[in-house]
Amino acid sequence: MGEMRFGQRTLVKAVEGAIAEQVTQAEELRIVTPGGRFQVRWDENGSASALGQLAFFAEFLEATGLFERWVGSCPLAYTSPNAPEVCDVLGTWMLSILDGQRRYAHVAGLRGDAVAPQILGMTQIISDESLRRALQHLAPCLDKPGSEDERCQRESQLAKSTAWMDAALKDSHREALNTGWILDGDTTIKCLYGHQDGAEIGYNPTKPGRPSHAIHAYWIADVRLILDAEVQSGKATAAKYSLPRLIALIKALPSEQRPRLVRGDSAFGNEPVMVELELLEQAYLFKLRQSSGVKRLIERLWSQGDWKDIGEGYHAVESMLKLSNWRCARRVVVARRAVKDSLVIEGKATGKREKRQQSLHFADPLQAVKLWEYAVLVTNSDYDLDAIGPLYRDRADCENGFDELKNQWGWGGYTTQDLERCNLSARAVALIYNWWSWYVRLAHPKTRLEAITSRPMLLAGVARLTQHAGQTRLLLTLTHAAGDQIKTMIANVRKGLNTVLATAPQLTKSEFWRALIRYIIANIIAVKQKYHPPPDIPTAIPPLVASG
Repeated sequence: MGEMRFGQRTLVKAVEGAIAEQVTQAEELRIVTPGGRFQVRWDENGSASALGQLAFFAEFLEATGLFERWVGSCPLAYTSPNAPEVCDVLGTWMLSILDGQRRYAHVAGLRGDAVAPQILGMTQIISDESLRRALQHLAPCLDKPGSEDERCQRESQLAKSTAWMDAALKDSHREALNTGWILDGDTTIKCLYGHQDGAEIGYNPTKPGRPSHAIHAYWIADVRLILDAEVQSGKATAAKYSLPRLIALIKALPSEQRPRLVRGDSAFGNEPVMVELELLEQAYLFKLRQSSGVKRLIERLWSQGDWKDIGEGYHAVESMLKLSNWRCARRVVVARRAVKDSLVIEGKATGKREKRQQSLHFADPLQAVKLWEYAVLVTNSDYDLDAIGPLYRDRADCENGFDELKNQWGWGGYTTQDLERCNLSARAVALIYNWWSWYVRLAHPKTRLEAITSRPMLLAGVARLTQHAGQTRLLLTLTHAAGDQIKTMIANVRKGLNTVLATAPQLTKSEFWRALIRYIIANIIAVKQKYHPPPDIPTAIPPLVASG
């Protein structure tokens, strides 16, 4: 017995020594790096955040009431006393999107942040599984088996969530519709790597043969805001799938807020789309595919001498065209420019471009060494010929927006097995994208900054939270090289908020938001006029007076 007790005491001491050694190691680690020796200690009780400048964006959200209205109108309702708060669900969702995450599992990277939830008035950052379940309640799958009553309940809940997100998106861009804007419609492809609803093999230029979703987006040009977005199956890439939502968006707008032009690529240049817009008396500008009828038009016009120089190496001529499937003749503008590489059409054509141009006799006989590439645009607007070419070339800016949203935001991810949640997530990304875009333009009205630039400048930073004598302080450390520029941009944000508040302190948060948007737009216009002033109005020439 004595030997056994002695052995037990020895074992207990060994265990206690091992625990003490582990505690010591946990408190302090000795490491050797190329820079020398360091003592590393884990800070178990510290309150810090890598999103240090979130406090300034949260001030922007609080002053405008954007986040408050989004949370307050959310149709999410729990019955369990252990369920998370709606503010925690939407706050976690917003932080994940704002941080540039692409998967729900990435939410785990935020759960150790004890500062960001306090800044947004949250209790906690919920887990990714809780977020998925909450979104499933907001956007239930309609194809899920169940009784007729259950299906009606799911349809009702989905309708409430759709109306909730519609209202939030309208609130994010309503004031921008008073600026004589242009609506750009286009579609982007979201590659999928699992068994998802709507994952079909359709047009996929990045990875042919890979199932995908199609995201139809409707843009407010110039300011590059998202009017709306919807996710459809991978085969629904044609413009006819965008048309119902496009027409509904235009009809829902009052006449003074409707776009002055609807632009689109060759997918929109077809009879059904143009007829629907003509019935609404809506101006449009689309590109035409080079069908046989369009090629014959180019053949008739290529040798004419009335081509007009419209800048940037383009020449254009306009005409009327009626294709066999069109109900009437429409105005078309044919634009051409010389191919950069000089080629001589001699003998057998070896390249696809040469073969196409040679078959249509596009070589200018006066400049035989040049080949021309053509673009045919159709429009019902009354813009001058000089303006048509630049107007369509500006449409390429929405491609930059797609690139930013897919690679720097969350349109390439946030995928679940049902299409309803994917659609809701895509629209939530569009909403947070609009909020951040306005915030960045308030901070930097001179030019627009993409997220890859604006996040490190206006969101990143180490913030440490301290509380003393009833006061809460944030000690912010910037790790970006452009520290002085960042401080100037934050000063611009606070100046804008204070200016609008001082001008009209009686405004509600919703009215303050609309006034702030007008302030931002006025600053953007003022900066554009400063660096790109409008041309001077020529002085009128006095009439000649006959002598004698």
